[in-house]
Amino acid sequence: MGFFLETLLGGLMAGMLYSLIALGFVLIFKASGVFNFAQGAMVLFAALAMARFAEWIPKGLGIESKLVGNVLAFVAAMAVMVVVAWLVEKLVLGKLVNQEGITLLMATLGITYFLEGFGQTLFGSDIYKIDVGMPKDPIFLFENVFQGGVLVNKEDVYAALIAAALVALLSLFFQKTATGRALRAVADDHQAAQSIGIPLNRIWVIVWSVAGFVALVAGIIWGSKLGVQFSLSLVALKALPVVILGGLTSVPGAIIGGLIIGVGEKLSEVYLGPMLGGGIEIWFAYVLALLFLLVRPQGLFGEKIIDRV
Repeated sequence: MGFFLETLLGGLMAGMLYSLIALGFVLIFKASGVFNFAQGAMVLFAALAMARFAEWIPKGLGIESKLVGNVLAFVAAMAVMVVVAWLVEKLVLGKLVNQEGITLLMATLGITYFLEGFGQTLFGSDIYKIDVGMPKDPIFLFENVFQGGVLVNKEDVYAALIAAALVALLSLFFQKTATGRALRAVADDHQAAQSIGIPLNRIWVIVWSVAGFVALVAGIIWGSKLGVQFSLSLVALKALPVVILGGLTSVPGAIIGGLIIGVGEKLSEVYLGPMLGGGIEIWFAYVLALLFLLVRPQGLFGEKIIDRV
């Protein structure tokens, strides 16, 4: 029982991180109606910016405090992501208002390759570390209940709590603020939103900035765990099955979908891996997403699209 709980908790914490990245996909889709293929590249670009600024700023300003250096690096990296958001709106999305979805999808593919290449040019292609002070020591829980307790990594616990807090804040932002309601209006109909005075350009800058903030937090967490390297954008793509499972328009769906996939891949790897030869954790999420596309393409919480003729 203790081993099962250990695997379950590991899956839940991994799933929370998947949910955090999936939120970026949901945010962009809700505001522009386009599936943002660039979210993985945004996570990588933000993590590279944070890692490099955390090196450059303390040296350049003579700062000895790691906390102050990390805070300044975070602010600088966030400023970079806001600039990226403004440029995306000004140079790409602003030129493609009311275009077909496939046109916007191809635009985000172009943004993906640009961010990956420009990130390598600007920040270098080495493997960098991000140290924000999260403890990496393991801890034992429920020692009085199970023999030996349940082994959990402290870093995973902190990362899951940060992800959960950010998910909750973003959910409140969408439901309770005027800007959040404006974002949903823009997602429903660009022209109708413009006709009632909602500034489309400003809304897109806001939502890409928020998605950049989410990408930055996700990049810091994953960079702290795995190091900042270009395979990080591939890790971020694990969120694709999450949004398919939960629904492209649903913030709660991103959360539930992430938890289901996180737990499912861990349990299947541990309990089915020995029988099927291992490697299940690599493809489990994508097979589950494929099944959902066949039986419920809008996802668990997505809106069903009905075309009337």
